[in-house]
Amino acid sequence: MHIEEISDEVAERLKVSQTEGEGQEEKVETAQSSPPAPSTAQDGATTASAAMFPELSPGRAMTNKKTVDEVVAELKKTPFFMTELEENDDTEAFKALAYEGTPLEVASDFKDHGNECFRVKRWSDAKEFYTKGVLVLAAEERKRAKGIEQGVAPQAEEKKTAKEDGKEKEEDDPQSQRAMLESLYVNRAACHLELKNYRSCWLDCSAALRLNDTNIKAYYRSARAFLAVGRIEEADDACARGLALDENNNPLKSIARDIIKKSEEVAAKQRKENERLMREKRREMLLKAALKARGIKTRTTAQPPEMEDAGLRLVPDPDDPHSTLNFPAVLLYPAHLESDFIKAFGETETLADHLAYVFPLPWDKSKEYTAAGVECYMETLGGGLVKVGKKASLLKTLSSGNVEVVDEVVRFFVLPKAKAAAWVQEFKMKKAAEKGSG
Repeated sequence: MHIEEISDEVAERLKVSQTEGEGQEEKVETAQSSPPAPSTAQDGATTASAAMFPELSPGRAMTNKKTVDEVVAELKKTPFFMTELEENDDTEAFKALAYEGTPLEVASDFKDHGNECFRVKRWSDAKEFYTKGVLVLAAEERKRAKGIEQGVAPQAEEKKTAKEDGKEKEEDDPQSQRAMLESLYVNRAACHLELKNYRSCWLDCSAALRLNDTNIKAYYRSARAFLAVGRIEEADDACARGLALDENNNPLKSIARDIIKKSEEVAAKQRKENERLMREKRREMLLKAALKARGIKTRTTAQPPEMEDAGLRLVPDPDDPHSTLNFPAVLLYPAHLESDFIKAFGETETLADHLAYVFPLPWDKSKEYTAAGVECYMETLGGGLVKVGKKASLLKTLSSGNVEVVDEVVRFFVLPKAKAAAWVQEFKMKKAAEKGSG
């Protein structure tokens, strides 16, 4: 909007005169020698704008002269725009609306909301609504219990309150409240069942049964929860109690069939486990008998090594005492701090049989380890060493009575012939030092 377009009426209001126009040149000269002052035209324009535009709305006026952050902070204080729950007058007003009415009315309202959520399979939301209803009526139950302890008749007190209001209120009857509380417990148990919160499910069912021990739904849902976690006896008891009340109840009949089926599965599984344990025990006895018959000494330490599926066993049939013994074995190379593991070393096999495929060793750059160029030793019962023939069977070596199998593993020390004597001497010195210190 230009100054020239201002109407005569506005010009008069702004007190624009031709005299000011004629003295403009003098004002320019004065402006060059003094600090600039606000333009009269600008002041007039501002005043004109204020006169021509309408006033701001109350809501907009509240946010005038505020930053964006300040406006957002104000909005977040109102329930509709809250991102986090804040305790203020507005939120308290909404809470009061949710709990407006008698306890039974409030609980009934929460139950209706929970039922709506349950129908669309929003189990968690339904559970929350049922919980709110439970809290309301459970508080009333506690009040009544406290009144009984103090010798006050709750029903008379409630009737007195109703008469003061000028009418009887059937919904305030304790029996009606207990019936509603029972229903809320059972409904919440259904939510827990869908959410697989099985312990919470049977606890809610127990609470409902304390209020009414003839509630079929409570027996059914607790039976399902117990069955889901494999507690067959408790599931069977709950189902039996329900069928005692209604022997033609189809859901209970169905769960009874499931309990029988599960019981049979558990029994079959237990039989298999018992058979497995018996079989393992028999195989262990056969192994001990086979070792004793062969004169092989064994010893077990407090921390045996992990060998996965390797182990001392009878092959090919572990249940046949005439089978051959197979041992796990370790070839130790102390001169180079290396080792090889042999998963199955048969009692009729020799060291030469295994050295034939173990050699050459990938780390043996100087080619010191050959079948003909090594000597093999085993530790004796007394802590010494005995030289083992490479062509002697394992059974002959182990049944000599001078060596033992520790933790079901046979250990051989393999050394190049050129280094064997020095290592044997060093080994004996270490053992002597250990005995001396011990």
